[in-house]
Amino acid sequence: MNNQLEKRLPLFPDSTKTDENCLSIGDCDLNKLAAQYGTPLYLYDKLTMDSAAQSYKSLLAIHYPATSCLTYAGKAYLSVPIAQWAARRGLSVDCTGLGEIAIAVKAGVPKEQILVHGVNKSMEDLSAAIKHACTIVVDNLSELHRLMQLSRQQPLPDLWLRLQPGMAVDTHAYTQTGHADSKFGMNYELLLEAAAFCKESRLPIIGIHFHQGSQFRDPEPLAQGIELALDAAKEIGFDDEWHLSPGGGWGVAYHEDDLPHPAIEQYIRFNSEYIESGCRARNLPLPNLHLEPGRTLIARAGVTLYRIGTIKRTVHRTWLLIDGGMADNPRHALYGAKYSALPAQSLDRPIEEDVWIAGPYCESGDVLIENLPFPNMQEGELIAIPVAGAYHISMASNYNGARKPTVLLLDQGEVTVLQARETPEDLYRRDTSL
Repeated sequence: MNNQLEKRLPLFPDSTKTDENCLSIGDCDLNKLAAQYGTPLYLYDKLTMDSAAQSYKSLLAIHYPATSCLTYAGKAYLSVPIAQWAARRGLSVDCTGLGEIAIAVKAGVPKEQILVHGVNKSMEDLSAAIKHACTIVVDNLSELHRLMQLSRQQPLPDLWLRLQPGMAVDTHAYTQTGHADSKFGMNYELLLEAAAFCKESRLPIIGIHFHQGSQFRDPEPLAQGIELALDAAKEIGFDDEWHLSPGGGWGVAYHEDDLPHPAIEQYIRFNSEYIESGCRARNLPLPNLHLEPGRTLIARAGVTLYRIGTIKRTVHRTWLLIDGGMADNPRHALYGAKYSALPAQSLDRPIEEDVWIAGPYCESGDVLIENLPFPNMQEGELIAIPVAGAYHISMASNYNGARKPTVLLLDQGEVTVLQARETPEDLYRRDTSL
């Protein structure tokens, strides 16, 4: 095994094997999958997903002495079968707006397992949440007034209030959500005003939520959010049963330079111990603790297969031009996310040069990987990019007429199509003619 292969394999799913010098996942040969389903091709390893969910649940049971709940953050990637996977494992599903609510309902997720987020929920969004009796995380006072209007027609479901802690975690600015100038949530004073309004109006407020950012490795900044949330809970005066969510956002490694993956036990233990000690100091009953991971449940379960169409050697670079890019994974273009890759076969080849891996779209920013040590490749070969399970397909577009890729679930040699590749007809199905 060459050195680069050994370094990069921990980025891949749990079931990854290198038998016969080729990559396989879930006992499925990647080259055969690409030949049958085409590329770009998104692969999810069920073993990795199941293992991550079980790890969270087991560690919560160990470290948190009261009731806890794991909520899958649908924004990472949501489809009907993924919502079904989450619900069947006892996970709730976090939805943003009417579209994601509809997916969760279609999947048969029980109403008590649907949590609705959103910074500017429309009347349509709120009506859908009320119709299906989902728990609503209220972002602002305007939303409360919209809910009051709707409550005249139908009783409201349970409500949580979203707190803006005034401090973000250490991550990219685009994925910070808890600082004082963030568009998300209410500061402490506004949250108490919202709570008073709920009590006066007899609105069913039962919890507090906050989220300080995504893809962070140090849980220490969560302390401020927890402190403020517990202070607010004390001021509001919840009864014995109440709910607290410090969000999610715990990170994963996308590149070998960032390994090892941050241990989720550190994240769970910090939240659990800080909440327990904070409640004890305030003489508060322990809340039902909700954690909302998306990335750490499915990011590493995902791998994308691309086929090299053209190899270009310019003055200072070797370009591997592939058949996908920013249309199915905009993360590098948005905030410089750093990825790694492996060939799908002939894994024992030596590293020959540094390569830039880019897509076919009409943007110079359509680059997925820069300056990656790689073997000598040939046009037509496949490359596999790991840690592709979160914020890829959910953020995909039809830029340049790109068709969103096929998505497969792999499990011990069994292949399930989660989403079929879009057709050209799908691109103009909603259009009208002049």
